[in-house]
Amino acid sequence: MSVPKVLIPWLLIAFLFLSCTALFGQQNFYDNDLLPASFHKDRREQLRKKLPPGSMVVVFSNPVRNRSNDVDYKYSQDPDLYYLTGLMEPDAAVVIFSEPREAFGATSDEILFIREKDDSRELWDGIRLGVKMAGEDLNFDHVQVNRKFLEMSGQVKGIDNFYIKYPTDIDVNIGKKSSLNRMVKEMRSWLADERVSDGAGRLSTFLAELREVKTDEELVLLQKAVDITCAGLEKAIRNIKPGMTEYQVQAIAEFEFRMMGSEYQGYGSICGSGPNTSILHYTDNRRPMDDGELILMDIGAEYHGYTADITRTVPVNGKFTDDQRKIYDLVLKAQLEGIKKVKEGERFRAAHELCARIIGEGLRDLGIISNKSEYMKYFMHGTSHYLGLEVHDTGTYGTLQTGNVLTVEPGIYIPEGSPCDERWWGIGIRIEDDVLVTPDGPQVMSDKLPKGPEELEQLMSQ
Repeated sequence: MSVPKVLIPWLLIAFLFLSCTALFGQQNFYDNDLLPASFHKDRREQLRKKLPPGSMVVVFSNPVRNRSNDVDYKYSQDPDLYYLTGLMEPDAAVVIFSEPREAFGATSDEILFIREKDDSRELWDGIRLGVKMAGEDLNFDHVQVNRKFLEMSGQVKGIDNFYIKYPTDIDVNIGKKSSLNRMVKEMRSWLADERVSDGAGRLSTFLAELREVKTDEELVLLQKAVDITCAGLEKAIRNIKPGMTEYQVQAIAEFEFRMMGSEYQGYGSICGSGPNTSILHYTDNRRPMDDGELILMDIGAEYHGYTADITRTVPVNGKFTDDQRKIYDLVLKAQLEGIKKVKEGERFRAAHELCARIIGEGLRDLGIISNKSEYMKYFMHGTSHYLGLEVHDTGTYGTLQTGNVLTVEPGIYIPEGSPCDERWWGIGIRIEDDVLVTPDGPQVMSDKLPKGPEELEQLMSQ
């Protein structure tokens, strides 16, 4: 059937609008390896066990964030809300009670507040779960439309302990009754009337204790993210040569990410060459690369919400200089020894303390510093952080347990003008792997990606 000519301009406008508008938190109906609803239900139950009697937890969704004019960023859910519910939609909240309570004519120990079905908006933004589908797909026996949240204070009585996680970047004085803004405003007003605090600090501790120990289901997704990242970095390393730009290296890795099913990067990809190897969070990635330089690639693919975080540093021309190799060998020695400290019962900071000692002694022996205590001139960041739903994932930073996943990423960065022999200037090296704590010791999840200097040179020669 042909389209009347008069409609063609309007159809074109609609197509362009849909092409430029971010997805407003559509659920994933296409992949069959998502976390099951039973996982999220169990997480709510584990949180409930930590609550004192008479408690109520409220976790809100993230807001939709505007990029420019009528274009929004791709929606990213609050990690804690996703962890507890599996929901990917905005304008939502989950309420968890320490024991069942009556509200809105039903008795339950949890309520999910969610957007209404709206055929006209779904035409533009994608399918919404709605109350019925959310209850079935997300395993909730009590689901309400989000505008009902404004009636919560009149429905629930006798709460002794409130634990609230608020979103950021919102204006509570604007928005419809069904908007996140108005829901947050109602919650704050309720607490003000009760003359109690929001208990956010204790809630963050409860969730950190849960999220730092990964379940088997989570580890499957995290390993997938790591495997994709290794493949992308290996493809990039094979193709690096003088004259390329940093963004071309980034493009090779991220193309591989998407080809293997990664939805996004876990963070802005770092591809810094030459002097940019010494900028820790460099993300411009626009510089042409020269012969004789290094390129530092700190990249992580995200898969179903879980992100990897891996770094490799290689010579642009495929061969380390003698001085580059000396610094590289020192960083690699520190990293390999640091990984040995990632084991059950060890302190979280033990790996960093060992890496710092090795690097301090090594820099002193090379004559770059006069005393090993000066290592922070050239190694100024921590060695490890937790990894999971966020690249710097939440955790207690106490004693390591089986199921913890953390990075081990020592580095040495010597920018031009540093107070040392200029032969070392412009050398920036970081080596990073993702490590799982197991009963049998550390398991390097990213060990399939080479990091030995000879292995890297051989890979680049291919």
